Amino acid sequence: MNNELEQPARELAARLLDRKLKLAAAESCTGGWIAKVLTDIAGSSDWFERGFVTYSNPAKQEMLGVRAETLAAHGAVSEPVVREMAAGALAHSRAELALSVSGIAGPGGSTPEKPVGTVWFAWQRRGEAAVAVCHHFSGDREAVRRQAVVVALQGALALL
Repeated sequence: MNNELEQPARELAARLLDRKLKLAAAESCTGGWIAKVLTDIAGSSDWFERGFVTYSNPAKQEMLGVRAETLAAHGAVSEPVVREMAAGALAHSRAELALSVSGIAGPGGSTPEKPVGTVWFAWQRRGEAAVAVCHHFSGDREAVRRQAVVVALQGALALL
């Protein structure tokens, strides 16, 4: 694991462990990369509860309870969807903190309103409102996804 990913992952691990909290990740465009980075750390079962890779819209609905109406009205890459993904990750896990990510890594799939590199994130603690933010990353598919992993980890750190 490179330092760009390892440093925030290790810091997040230490904070979760210190606070005796568990994290769940709901991933779309990152395809499980967040879960991989976190579980690369020995002992991660003490603070990483589970990951959901919900790449398709039906998976978002079935595994996380994202509403079909939300997807139809806003599209998968949107603030309402990542909020529902984070809430669903909490509802379908024993975690106290959830993060979610959905974006357009490219090279296809973009629209004028949502160009390649558009990624929505949400972070939520159980019993609290979600925090959501959109980033626009540059680079190829790999670069967009890598940047998304870093932001997802940093956002979870900020919530703690």
